[in-house]
Amino acid sequence: MIGLISATAAGAAARDRLAAAWPDRVRVYDGPVGDAVRRAFAECEQLVCFLATGAVVRLIAPLLGDKASDPGVVCVDEGGRFAVSLVGGHGGGANELAREVGESLGAQPVVTTATDAVGVPGLDTLGLPVEGDVAGVSRALLDGEPVALRAEVVWPLPPLRVGADGAYTVRLTDRLVEPAEHEVVLRPPSLVVGVGASKGAPVDEVLGLIEGALADAGLAAGSVAELATVDAKADEPGIVEAAARLGVPLVTHAAAALAAVEVPNPSAAPLAAVGTPSVAEAAALVGGGELLVPKRKSAANPAMATCAVVRRPGRGRLAVVGLGPGARDLLTPRAKAELRRASVLVGLDQYVDQIRDLLRPGTRVLESGLGAEEERARTAVAEARKGQAVALIGSGDAGVYAMASPALAEASDDIDVIGVPGVTAALAAAAILGAPLGHDHVSISLSDLHTPWEVIERRVRAAAEADLVVTFYNPRSRGRDWQLPKALAILAEHRAPTTPVGVVRNASRPDESGRLTTLAALDPATVDMMTVVTVGNTATRDIAGRMVTPRGYRWQASREEAK
Repeated sequence: MIGLISATAAGAAARDRLAAAWPDRVRVYDGPVGDAVRRAFAECEQLVCFLATGAVVRLIAPLLGDKASDPGVVCVDEGGRFAVSLVGGHGGGANELAREVGESLGAQPVVTTATDAVGVPGLDTLGLPVEGDVAGVSRALLDGEPVALRAEVVWPLPPLRVGADGAYTVRLTDRLVEPAEHEVVLRPPSLVVGVGASKGAPVDEVLGLIEGALADAGLAAGSVAELATVDAKADEPGIVEAAARLGVPLVTHAAAALAAVEVPNPSAAPLAAVGTPSVAEAAALVGGGELLVPKRKSAANPAMATCAVVRRPGRGRLAVVGLGPGARDLLTPRAKAELRRASVLVGLDQYVDQIRDLLRPGTRVLESGLGAEEERARTAVAEARKGQAVALIGSGDAGVYAMASPALAEASDDIDVIGVPGVTAALAAAAILGAPLGHDHVSISLSDLHTPWEVIERRVRAAAEADLVVTFYNPRSRGRDWQLPKALAILAEHRAPTTPVGVVRNASRPDESGRLTTLAALDPATVDMMTVVTVGNTATRDIAGRMVTPRGYRWQASREEAK
């Protein structure tokens, strides 16, 4: 929960705007401001104070304990111009909160944490348990000193500006090791613990068995990603509480799924009890991986719990990112976050140039020219399969005439794929024209480089007969100058010559242009590959110079009757 505190009418106005935008995330604290800050500090994970920075410093100073447990505090001036990350930038999430507040209120986020200021991800912001000399290694990264990465397991990390050698070290491991001098240890969630238990097994027996198995194998409890068991044990108190104490989710599987897993130590007892010859080993192995600890029983007599430990291979991460139509303010916050998370960026050279300034230092950029779409898709998937965090970029929405489909055609289930939607060219053009897509509509590419013209023509004819608004992508180029006139002629067989047509070039970019014409008056020679052409249906109208397709027809009929 985020606590909101203000002292003046101006501050309360900005506070109420944020409260209205985030109704499920915030709690307003009224009353004397000192009491409000103290209550919010004790009860909330984060605070946003609409007060002068000096006042907030004086109010929270006596309350500060430890940066690992203090809430993140953001200070917003009463004019709503700046959102300052004051305390708990990393551990308390204040840096990200300042950015979110800035997005919501139109304020400038102010983040002074050293790593954020130079674009290096903080070692304590990677979402992994971290131990060791965080301050020293972070300073070395900031100062450009050689820092070595010792990756004992594969895991997708953001660019960290690390190499093979250095006096400082980032060690990525699930082994139970103590950090050396000038070393940071990152714990990836690579371990799955399979658990079986008799009815009524005490939590201390279950937890003691797990902790002992990990310690004997030299494995870190901080790298346990989940406890896994059979569906029949989903509510077994000892297992449920053990997962809660370890701070990991409890994942359950159907007995039939576990019975299909080949294990080294099957048993008749669980087969009779829950329908599978293995619970602990099978539950740990069901997702694949290396069995590090075969089934072992607890020390109690009789033993009421079993466990097994598996290391699952790190999965590469492929984010397919839509950059929008070109304007920076139409690039979504989620897209920006994925660009900064990626250690490898793959994209068309002109699109890379659009967002190069958003990349973190050390990001490896693999760019190529027009016509290499399939090669880029294969490259992005191959890099992800190496365990990298990859961003594959495309204009508009990456799933619309862009890179998502060739990438997903190459990818299998051995990597994680994240789709990041973007504003399409059709939507950007529609916003300029008015509301041409107010009813059913279709987008059709007129490029026959990948699709036979016979197929394109059949689709245009179907859209014409169905009275759909049509947006044409790739309408005309130097080598393809007849397809647009042909498509317009097909539409003209079903629509009046006065049907509105919108023509938008370079939507959202500095040289953007848009105009409204008609099906009869449109000159195809004025259209190129940077243009989107939107043809209305039989209900589309030119209203005050805007292209409008009604969502329904009753209001349009009454409008015609009134004339």
